[in-house]
Amino acid sequence: MKKVLRIAGGVVATLLLLVVLALLGTSVSPIYDFRPPQPFRGPDIYNPYREFDTTTPWRRVNIHTHTRVEGMLNECEYWPEEVLERYDAFGYDYIGISNHNEITPHPEGIGPGIYEHGYNVRNFHKLVIGSKSVNRFDALAPFMTSQLQWQLDMLREDGVLLQINHPIRTPILTRERLRMLDGYNIIELTSAKTLIKNEFWDWALSAGHYCYGLFNDDLHFPDNTRRIATRCSFWAMPAINEESIMHTLRTGCFYAMCVPDFGDGDWEVKYARNRALPAVRDIGLRGDTVYMALTERADSIAIYGSDCRTLAMVAGADSLAYRLAAEDSFARFVAYMADDVVIMSNPFARYDAATADMPGCRAKHTINITYTILYNLALALLVVAVVWLYFRFVVRWKRLR
Repeated sequence: MKKVLRIAGGVVATLLLLVVLALLGTSVSPIYDFRPPQPFRGPDIYNPYREFDTTTPWRRVNIHTHTRVEGMLNECEYWPEEVLERYDAFGYDYIGISNHNEITPHPEGIGPGIYEHGYNVRNFHKLVIGSKSVNRFDALAPFMTSQLQWQLDMLREDGVLLQINHPIRTPILTRERLRMLDGYNIIELTSAKTLIKNEFWDWALSAGHYCYGLFNDDLHFPDNTRRIATRCSFWAMPAINEESIMHTLRTGCFYAMCVPDFGDGDWEVKYARNRALPAVRDIGLRGDTVYMALTERADSIAIYGSDCRTLAMVAGADSLAYRLAAEDSFARFVAYMADDVVIMSNPFARYDAATADMPGCRAKHTINITYTILYNLALALLVVAVVWLYFRFVVRWKRLR
């Protein structure tokens, strides 16, 4: 019996050692001195729809989609071809396949390489768009803002775009952290009715971190009516290819849409209603005035500014225009349609076109060399201490008779 206990104790101790070493080893990070939040300012207004032409078609898109992959670990039971076939029935034009830590080739050979990065226990996942390879390093249990920022910096290669996934399901992304983090292009929106303003998006925008917003299905169950074709976006693209997709994501000429589960389980009703959705007819900027016009009358249209402040609102209308005041750092449209359809535009934001291409283009966060050395040295000492305790435990355990 003692021999069995010794063996079991040794196995448990070894497993604990490996877990602790993995946690400590992946916790290495530079320590940043974060810039204080600074609202958008400047004489000019950035217009993400400056290239929009009313003759350009809106393409319905979802870029956060899981499929079956080779191997045993799968988050979806349907192969890519089957998932695309299901989306085609709803009238989608492009589906980006974004499996965890794997670039899955698109069945039609179109679009950039996309994958979802992250397997940490804090659920901090990022969509990496346009990468040719997978970065497999991840802090398994990040607890500092600097660790999150370092992940964004590591993933942001030349030409790569980053989306922060499902912040509503990532408790570590607090208001203060989203006011500090930088270096990503898109934030994934939530369709929860209680958070339909998507306050976390405004936390970032109000702090001067310019980013676009996208609704995505984050699809895992294409055979469930409640999980498919409920969150999407519409992109103004004359053609569907990698160049157009990346260009549209960089410029922001798209709007996000939350769609209810039409038919409540009736697939035929859901197919038909999804092919007859309201749309943005025109959107843009004239002088200092932002405007949006819809193909149908909305229950209400609102324009939100910093800290979710309502800048303007109209009920029972199909359009709204608003002249940005000097103190308005940004403005974005939200249209509340019938049947719980919600349309969200990307933000128009103040900036100085003479010094920057986009709002919020400032120097990166700086690394505090002293704190970085001390922190990583402390991690190394913890590793040594853990290994020493392990061998002390194993030796003592083996001596038990």
